[in-house]
Amino acid sequence: MGKHGKNYREAMAMFDRRTQYPLDEAVTLLKKMPARKMDESVEVVIRLGVDPRHADQQVRGSMVLPNGLGKSQSVVVFAKGEQADAAEAAGADVVGADDLVKRVSDGWTDFDVAIATPDMMGTVGKLGRVLGPRGLMPNPKSGTVTPDVARAVQEAKAGRVEFRVDKAGNVHVPVGKISFETDKLLENAKALVDTIVRARPSAAKGTYMRSITLSTTMGPGIRVDRSGLGN
Repeated sequence: MGKHGKNYREAMAMFDRRTQYPLDEAVTLLKKMPARKMDESVEVVIRLGVDPRHADQQVRGSMVLPNGLGKSQSVVVFAKGEQADAAEAAGADVVGADDLVKRVSDGWTDFDVAIATPDMMGTVGKLGRVLGPRGLMPNPKSGTVTPDVARAVQEAKAGRVEFRVDKAGNVHVPVGKISFETDKLLENAKALVDTIVRARPSAAKGTYMRSITLSTTMGPGIRVDRSGLGN
């Protein structure tokens, strides 16, 4: 394993890895860390007390961050007729039906969000091997399979994020850019935590939120105190 760079080491020296910091302090610490040339994303990682192997303990959903993600999401929509027109009017980057399915089937995946109308899923479902591994497959539970494509496009452009617990019981979600003002990052992070608390499966027993970590793309993770953030 290679040695960490100067900025990473300086960031590590700014906090105690064994300490759990209140969320507002953790965000403030991130903002004080040595700046990099790129505008790093800020990510929240939550380890949940669920067993993802069981269908009744899955945690999955989507939400619109109060202050967006700090980047323009590229959105494609699988739709026909009036719904295709509505998607274009709402600002979708690419709209199509069978032609778009073929383009993606041939390997094109240069987009951030894929949305589909219910009547298109019979065809779009064939793209599972292409879109599934990239986390781009439209799904009703995440709001990306919907007859209201205009609203879905607008939400995606406004900063909607999807979350899904992985095999290890973790949820990884971006909550903005390090260039955001402190209060905006804090508001986004709190909104995410609140949403995941509300998504707690009834089958989950014991402590629900085992740990919360806040970090930038290339920086060290700061442990967050879970007190008052749900359990």
